[in-house]
Amino acid sequence: MPDFIKRSKLYKTVDKMNLPNKLTLLRVVLIPFFVLFMKISPMTGAWARWVALVIFVAASVTDLLDGKIARKYNLVTDFGKFMDPLADKLLVCSALILFVDLGRMQSWIVIIIIAREFIISGFRLIAAEKGKVIAAGIWGKLKTAVTMVTIIIMIPAFSGAGIHVLEQILIYLSLALTILSLIDYLSANRDVLDGEV
Repeated sequence: MPDFIKRSKLYKTVDKMNLPNKLTLLRVVLIPFFVLFMKISPMTGAWARWVALVIFVAASVTDLLDGKIARKYNLVTDFGKFMDPLADKLLVCSALILFVDLGRMQSWIVIIIIAREFIISGFRLIAAEKGKVIAAGIWGKLKTAVTMVTIIIMIPAFSGAGIHVLEQILIYLSLALTILSLIDYLSANRDVLDGEV
């Protein structure tokens, strides 16, 4: 690596980060490349979609690893607390918006899914200010898992009636779980807004 890069403030900052934070940062860096290959896929054909799929899966794996490593080795930082969920939302929202752009998903569905993420993020911020930590519930985890599977299956854009039906089932299942998890989340933590924390 050239010396001028090693001497830069950005390189020194990244170099001082622990492994989980580097993995989170890597996930953010991978997002523009994922978007690029998805955007050029209509012009280049299947190979670009497969590259995009590899990038998305790699980014998703960093999401699994960074949290696990941070908790196991007590490497939790304020940067990680802030950037990890933000990186997750950027990755998933980028994929969903791309599907709308490519005409593969209805915009109103994506709006509801993204709105849920904004509502939950704001809710957690209010709770954090009151000293309450809100863990993800079972419905939220299930929603995340189904949404990730949906995205992974949709990226390659397989042809055939069977796969199209499967995609539609997964899309509406993701939507249903999005709404259900939001209702469950707000219901279980309504004291945050009531000022009872």
